[in-house]
Amino acid sequence: MISRRLLRVKVLQILYAYYKNQDRTIAKAEKELFFSVGKAYDLYHYLLLLIVDVAFVSEKKIDKLRDKIVPSHEDLNPNTRFIDNAVIKQLANNIQLSSYSNTNTINWDDQEDYVRILREKLISSDLYQEYMNAPECTYARDKKFVEKFYTHIIAADEDFYGVMEEKSIYWNDEIEFIISMVARTIKGFTKDDDTHTSLMPLFKDRDDEEFMKTLFRKAIINHPEHQGLIEANTKNWDLERIAYMDILIMELALTEIKEFSSVPVKVSFNEYLEIAKFYSTANSSTFINGILDKMVQELKANGTVKKVGRGLIEGK
Repeated sequence: MISRRLLRVKVLQILYAYYKNQDRTIAKAEKELFFSVGKAYDLYHYLLLLIVDVAFVSEKKIDKLRDKIVPSHEDLNPNTRFIDNAVIKQLANNIQLSSYSNTNTINWDDQEDYVRILREKLISSDLYQEYMNAPECTYARDKKFVEKFYTHIIAADEDFYGVMEEKSIYWNDEIEFIISMVARTIKGFTKDDDTHTSLMPLFKDRDDEEFMKTLFRKAIINHPEHQGLIEANTKNWDLERIAYMDILIMELALTEIKEFSSVPVKVSFNEYLEIAKFYSTANSSTFINGILDKMVQELKANGTVKKVGRGLIEGK
């Protein structure tokens, strides 16, 4: 499922576009928000299909060598551990993955050159050599190999990032999030899984969907109030010279802290500080930390922040 951090990032991105677009409506922006999250789910399926396609290219290569006029002993007796990988076969036969990819036209047909290049990178890697030459073949080893294919080979492949960015502008900032989703999916596979095994849903549950929708709407509704609060706590700063993304991040943090009684203040606080490290200036995280801390203390003092559950309001 799409993590809450990625949902926060999606809301931040759409809010930024919303305020920069003069022809804006909440309804149109909210529709764009859900479309953007849907594209992230598309990427999840693209990634799951990738190793299946790489294995298919390897299988065709083996078949071609076997069909040579004078095949060598190695041609006739290849190491098929990769193409026989049990987890890759589970992905290839997964009904949900197949149905989603067919319905949404998700495949690697237009990137055959990249898939071939990726295969060459894979087979020259230490990961592949160790896997293919291991003394025994087990399901656990198959699964670990597929996990590392994503977290070590794909995550470090600059060509992959370039291909994904060309395929969709929505994937520029979320590839690492989705790679982690794929890795968690593979980690959850078992030897007994069949073709009906469920993949991760788009949202973990209804609460996550409502979280995203409410965070977006309340951030817009409370925009004037939060602007005033930020301005009051940055009197020694020219508000117009503060990075606009810093302001939006603080507004979102304030929205979440005020509106979601079951989310600990510290969790919201830390999430937006982490987001600031990637989506604003080099010094933004320190700046936001100081200003946001002052505002949260003020909101606690006047009773605006109300948390439900033990320990949810302690500390930040």
